[in-house]
Amino acid sequence: MISTILVALDGSDLSEQVIATLHNLKLETMTQIILAHVISKETSDLDVLADRPQVETEDIPYRAIEKKLQSYQEKIPCQTELEIVTGDPSEEIVRLANIYQADLILIGSRGLTGMKRILQGSVSSQVVTDASCSVLVVKPVLPTKGK
Repeated sequence: MISTILVALDGSDLSEQVIATLHNLKLETMTQIILAHVISKETSDLDVLADRPQVETEDIPYRAIEKKLQSYQEKIPCQTELEIVTGDPSEEIVRLANIYQADLILIGSRGLTGMKRILQGSVSSQVVTDASCSVLVVKPVLPTKGK
């Protein structure tokens, strides 16, 4: 039985497909779902200028992310928790899965290929490599061409 699922969401359109996949799984009422979002820390703290006033701008995206995760949380019929963390996405997802002793990680894949994959990296590939539990990767649904 799968008792804990970590659902990694990034706020993209693919997040909706990841949530839809979660709903397609047979969830027990005792299953614990962790909805996680990692805010990528693109610039180091050393880049912050000491003489410049610091505005609480980090709080604005956090609230928007929290609100979106709460909207997903309301539709899940079992126990859920929210985790919003900052850092390297693949490292943080694996770290959270270890903390919660997840049986499964549910994550989306942007489907990058070629140079984009080399330059931007693949969070889902890194999670599959590093995770100590099973990982279900949701690929984007491509629009079908009309006849």
